[in-house]
Amino acid sequence: MGRYVACICEGGAERAILDLLLDNHKLIFERKELIEEEVLRCRSGKEFEERYLRKGFTDKITIYRILDSRSERFNLSKAYMQKVDVKNVITAPEIEKLIICNENKYKDYEREARKNPQLKPSIYCKSILKFNNVKSYDFVTEYFSDMQVLLNALHEYRRVSKVRADEMTIWDLLR
Repeated sequence: MGRYVACICEGGAERAILDLLLDNHKLIFERKELIEEEVLRCRSGKEFEERYLRKGFTDKITIYRILDSRSERFNLSKAYMQKVDVKNVITAPEIEKLIICNENKYKDYEREARKNPQLKPSIYCKSILKFNNVKSYDFVTEYFSDMQVLLNALHEYRRVSKVRADEMTIWDLLR
């Protein structure tokens, strides 16, 4: 294998979205290119290093970290720094904004968030939209079972988000 890819997600909702996109061949990489052919749940660089990098890969590994925090670090030991290319894919403030975008409630969410700065997208989805399991893998998989709905939500999320010039979003991983 000439190219290695690792895709790391922090939660069930993110993993569901990536699995849907992978299964529908919508990403710039395929499942067969992934380490262990699956989306990984491994937050720390040290844990990733211990579980995967010590297997003796001959080529560089591109690691896509799907996360909502711009400040979370992924520290690897110096021995592995040159063997990986880490790309952070930001879903700030939360992946549940995709549901808000799909429900055409982005402006309403923003209005509510100005009134209550502590209002997270997941809480809005639960309290206003009445989606109780909004963070669960199964809910997200079912909610976005129509691929066009997911693609439209990703496009709208990208359009309304404040993405920094040096950041990627899931939209940037699409073919």
